[in-house]
Amino acid sequence: MYATERHARIIDELDAAGRVSVTSLSRDLDVTAETIRRDLDALEAAGALRRVHGGAVRRSSLVELDLGERERRNTPAKRAIAQLALDLVVQTAPAAITVDAGTTTRAFADLLAEHVPAEGVLDVVTNAVPIVLRLQDNRALTVHAVGGVVRPETSAAVGLPAIDAFGAHRCDLAFMGANGLSAGFGLSTPDEREAAVKTAMVRAARRAVALVDSSKFGEESFVRFAELADLDVLITDRAPDPVLAAALRAAGVEVLTP
Repeated sequence: MYATERHARIIDELDAAGRVSVTSLSRDLDVTAETIRRDLDALEAAGALRRVHGGAVRRSSLVELDLGERERRNTPAKRAIAQLALDLVVQTAPAAITVDAGTTTRAFADLLAEHVPAEGVLDVVTNAVPIVLRLQDNRALTVHAVGGVVRPETSAAVGLPAIDAFGAHRCDLAFMGANGLSAGFGLSTPDEREAAVKTAMVRAARRAVALVDSSKFGEESFVRFAELADLDVLITDRAPDPVLAAALRAAGVEVLTP
């Protein structure tokens, strides 16, 4: 088998399982462990994976899918998470909320667009252009659009104007998206500018709520924007694995699942 064929097989296995081991690849591809190590080193140099002891994991920190591609992934899970997020709004009856950019928060915004609070008008602060457009016609909401430089990958406004704007608002709940959620690294995202804005959202809110589907469990993207201890609630589509669940309990995070 040629090296390019082995590389393709390794990437396929990573896509399916999230990690690969030198031992299993050596056995499955019928080559020496040293050959596999060289293959993994070459793929890491190309930015396709991250080497760890005994194998490799996906390098999600370097690969950020565009918004359209991410919206097509894990759609049922995102809808279930969005419904639980709306239930939390109904139960809490906040005066103001922050809604982060992202595809799961966009699913939440789709439900929020039809929401009518039991009393008064709900203030919604967001830096996500698609969410502003989705919510603007709901007269039961006052939508505060945060400005800045718009990132094409996420349609989110970033930079100092966005950081300052979130710091100037005290919202009851901040609904956050993330590219990765792990016991050791917390909540993370690929872009430094977007991470800085997310951190400002978390710090300014009375309670931080992460809307994260289970495909992000164990993932560590490039930049951490919050520790687990900064989080109050995790809304997800299935129970976390034992390691992550223990870390969430230790940090005092409430976990909500369908």
